[in-house]
Amino acid sequence: MSIQQTATTSFKVELLQAIHNFGPTSPNTFKMALYTGAANISASTTAYTSAGEVPNGGGYTTTGQVLAISVSPTSGNNSALVPTAFISFANESWPNATFTCRGALIYNDTAAGKPSVAVLDFGSDKTVSNDTFTVIFPTPDANNAIVRIS
Repeated sequence: MSIQQTATTSFKVELLQAIHNFGPTSPNTFKMALYTGAANISASTTAYTSAGEVPNGGGYTTTGQVLAISVSPTSGNNSALVPTAFISFANESWPNATFTCRGALIYNDTAAGKPSVAVLDFGSDKTVSNDTFTVIFPTPDANNAIVRIS
C-alpha cells in the first residue's frame, strides 16, 4: 500500500464548488485521522475512509480528532514572490497513546460524505508507547503552511 503526501484532487475541485469553509465565519469542522502503513491514501482519496486507519484503542479513537484552525484564510508572498493563499491548523496530540502510524488524512467532517483535504506522509512508521503522539504542522506562512494555493 502507499501513502502519498498531497492536497487531494477532489479538494481542489471542491474549493471551487464552495464545499469547504475554513472561516473566519462559521468554519466547517476538520478532522485528522491516522493511518498505518497498510493504508492506501493519495491524491485520488476523495473522502474519509476507515481502510488502513489506526485501530480504535491505545489512545486513538477511529475517525480521528478535530483540528483547530490556527490561521484563518489569509495570503502572502512565497519565496518566489507569488501571491499565495493559505490556512493552517494547530498541532494535534494524542496523549497516553500506544500505536504505530505512517500518515494521516485531513478531511471535512461537516460536509456530506466527509470529503478529503490532504494526505500527510510521516516518511516512515512512527511508534508511540504510552506517551503523547503529536503531529506538528509547519510554519503557517505562504512558503510552508499545510494548505497553500498559489
